Amino acid sequence: MDDGVGGKFWLKVVGAIVVFFVGGVLLFSLIGAAWARWGGLGAMLFFFGLLLVWAWFHDRREVSKSQEIFDRAERG
Repeated sequence: MDDGVGGKFWLKVVGAIVVFFVGGVLLFSLIGAAWARWGGLGAMLFFFGLLLVWAWFHDRREVSKSQEIFDRAERG
């Protein structure tokens, strides 16, 4: 007998869709505003700058995770 995935699962799916939609609208609005103000090259530079900031935060988080794993391995 299969009861299905349930309402909680579908609420999470709908929530994720809403979050990604709002994030996409904000991202495209920022890039569109940069395009209108600075032209195509400025918009590309702005977008790549956003990517660099995201990559910096991501890299710092991964380094701290790796450091925690290394410290645990040294102790035990």
